[in-house]
Amino acid sequence: MLLEDILEEYDYFCISKGFTRKTIINKRQELKQFKRFITEKRGIVELESITTHDIKAYMRYKQKSGLKPQSIVSMMKMIRAFFSWCEKEEYIKENIAKKVELPRVPKKILKGFTTEEVTKMIHSFSYKNYFEARNKAIIAMLADTGLRAFEIRGLEAKNVKENTILVNGKGNKERYIFISPALKKILIRYERIRKEYFKDKNVNEKYYFLSYKGDQISHVGLGNIVKEAGERAGIRDKRVSPHTFRHFFAVQCILNGIDIYTLSKLLGHSDISTTQRYLQSLEDFQLIEKAMPSSPLMNIKI
Repeated sequence: MLLEDILEEYDYFCISKGFTRKTIINKRQELKQFKRFITEKRGIVELESITTHDIKAYMRYKQKSGLKPQSIVSMMKMIRAFFSWCEKEEYIKENIAKKVELPRVPKKILKGFTTEEVTKMIHSFSYKNYFEARNKAIIAMLADTGLRAFEIRGLEAKNVKENTILVNGKGNKERYIFISPALKKILIRYERIRKEYFKDKNVNEKYYFLSYKGDQISHVGLGNIVKEAGERAGIRDKRVSPHTFRHFFAVQCILNGIDIYTLSKLLGHSDISTTQRYLQSLEDFQLIEKAMPSSPLMNIKI
């Protein structure tokens, strides 16, 4: 079978599975580069002719080009997924990409937000106009729910209920998030101001958070809102991004006694190992404080 034909079929398979547009684009770009290397550098045009050595050669080629270990791992996961699909479709006998050892990725501990910093960022916005109220609500929701950036942007108004939020996460998997009374208070005022601001205006009523045009907030737009919150709060030495708020939410949940399995469901993780990485930033003193109540001897009368 021609590699080009199989890649085209795989592309339609990914579309049918409902992968996000970003995921589809990333897969297309990576597999296009892989095909170019295999055909031009290795002289192979048929899928069955590709060996583990060819895939290793591609990985070395990427490493020599300056690609970082984390990017190499992400790239290889996409290639592994392709060959895994080929195996399931019986185009090949086994997933040869599994035999390629991935490079070790240096563990970087994310320097998370403190509760004081998050409080400052929420209070840095007021209710004096729609955009101030919207930004305050966005920052509060990021901190109190741990939603991903695209989940906040794509949040539908109909899914924000009295006490819960129905979230459409990765792979179109739905999950419910609890709205705390503290967050609800902010959302109520935001909704009232939004209704007044867009009164008699043509808007896209589908989305909960709207841009100045009355449509979905862009990826860059959300990033700018979070960045402004950090600037107003005077945060200089940390990465101020939606993901850092997600990390803050996870750490606070763990410190407040939520088990990692429940947290994994709240974050929408399909693999608990992803959730475990959030624990790496806990300071030693935080771990000690968390461990004290669970000490066996502390709970036994001796």
